[in-house]
Amino acid sequence: MIGCAKGVHDAPVDALAVAEALLMEKGRSFYWARSLLGEKYAARATRLYCLCRHLDDLADEALTVEGARASLDSASRDISAGASVDPIICDGLALMEECGIEKDLVLQLIKGAVSDLGDVLIDDEGELLRYCYRVAGTVGLMMCHALDLDDTAAFPHAIDLGIAMQLTNICRDVREDAVMGRRYLPSSSLGKMQPAQLIDPAVQDRGMIQQEILRLLALADTYYRSGEAGLAYLPLQSRTGILVAARVYHAIGKDLRSRGGDCWSRRAVVSSLEKAVITTRALATLPANRSFWNRSKSHQAALHASLTGMPHVAPSSEAK
Repeated sequence: MIGCAKGVHDAPVDALAVAEALLMEKGRSFYWARSLLGEKYAARATRLYCLCRHLDDLADEALTVEGARASLDSASRDISAGASVDPIICDGLALMEECGIEKDLVLQLIKGAVSDLGDVLIDDEGELLRYCYRVAGTVGLMMCHALDLDDTAAFPHAIDLGIAMQLTNICRDVREDAVMGRRYLPSSSLGKMQPAQLIDPAVQDRGMIQQEILRLLALADTYYRSGEAGLAYLPLQSRTGILVAARVYHAIGKDLRSRGGDCWSRRAVVSSLEKAVITTRALATLPANRSFWNRSKSHQAALHASLTGMPHVAPSSEAK
């Protein structure tokens, strides 16, 4: 049973209104696509976004690392206990109970947020993919439950779509993350380069950084393809919304790629007009989109080689 302080969660409509306001402010790409999910699933997806964004903001918006760690530790205890005085976490717990979302997925998300505290220097691609799983692959899995999808064959594709979107985020936000002392571009490609060098890189470093951004965007493409291959597992009512969300996010990477991986001159965005074009094209090509209608019979095991031990990741010997 979910336990909330009296008066904190007496009005689900108010919780949804808060979630919608947060999505409109901070998740414009998802806000665009959510209307295509249908009323029931749009509401669930909005509330899920609110919970996940709130946990992320506990790490990013705290005044001190110690304060952020304390807030995330408190959130982790609340999720484990199934009770909270935080209205957003309380509504998240209600959503988890409603949709059958496992606590372990949310706890993995929190673990990813904790790893963002202090300086971040990713060592290699495997570590990067594990981070992407925690902060975004878990969200893909939670969305499966929110969309009433319980076929486990779909889960690897949901993980991959989350990873693809997070890789896009990382490539887009290289400079912004560096300002916060975070370098997600792996040391295996950039050596001992520090976050400060990503903020205003010297001429000799800029080309190396752009090449790594382009490499990670190409890696994201592989995960996007696997993510879309799982569309047919979704309820028909919600497939278009997820497809459009994926295509809009993918377009951010295309914008970066068109500039050779330049993440400094301006932030990569997708305008409302571009979103409308992407949506129209996605709808127009649905009849010929095999992944929209036919369930994928296999998943590329290599995509999860670095994720062994994570929830809903098959051991290498079982992956097909």
